[in-house]
Amino acid sequence: MAVICVEHLRKAFGAHEVLKDIDFSIEKGEVICMIGSSGSGKSTLLRCLNLLESKTEGRILFMEKEIGGSQKKINEYRSRVGMVFQSFHLFHNMTVLENCMSGCRKVLKKNREQARAISMKYLKKVGMAPYIHAKPAQLSGGQQQRVAIARALTMEPEVLLFDEPTSALDPEMVGEVLNVIRELAKEGLTMMIVTHEMAFARAVSNRTIFMDQGVIAESGPPEKLFQSPENPRTKEFLSRFMNG
Repeated sequence: MAVICVEHLRKAFGAHEVLKDIDFSIEKGEVICMIGSSGSGKSTLLRCLNLLESKTEGRILFMEKEIGGSQKKINEYRSRVGMVFQSFHLFHNMTVLENCMSGCRKVLKKNREQARAISMKYLKKVGMAPYIHAKPAQLSGGQQQRVAIARALTMEPEVLLFDEPTSALDPEMVGEVLNVIRELAKEGLTMMIVTHEMAFARAVSNRTIFMDQGVIAESGPPEKLFQSPENPRTKEFLSRFMNG
């Protein structure tokens, strides 16, 4: 069953059309990696899926119902479709544990003990339980991103969207974050990941989407897309990346 379905999605900023007639769906348990050059529309598509950008035309359906409407409905939708950003977006005045508990308390209306138990469960999962009293400024980029993933997981979302989760990290920290995402993929969490990490996309995704100039230029199983792409633009992009 499709958890999210996108129909004829278009997004323009003034006269500049960033997304052109996008159609695709995300099935339950699927891990989709989205690749493509900077400016191809990947992050904008993700931001439209999470309603951080308003679409110009088209429909986005979640569990077969069109999303949008009141702020209350949008907040409820966002609690079920989580997002992890490239720049972490942690609250700097809160500890690691407080960062994770905040959504549980405010959105899911859990009491303090429940929120703490849920937060600890996911902080342990990402290897950040020893740091619960630290503030974000005391952590490395990789540690902050693992906390951000734990915070998204505390909402127990149906789908998790990742917008280039390793692009702000030093090279030695990339692996620790990708390992966490790998484990989530093994557990069957539905995910859509915008990434520049080609080896990771190839190893983890069930389906890889190549975006180019605001359209889905090619989509398919990673082994096919990486080994024998059909679209000349995909071939050119991959040859640059693989040889670069």
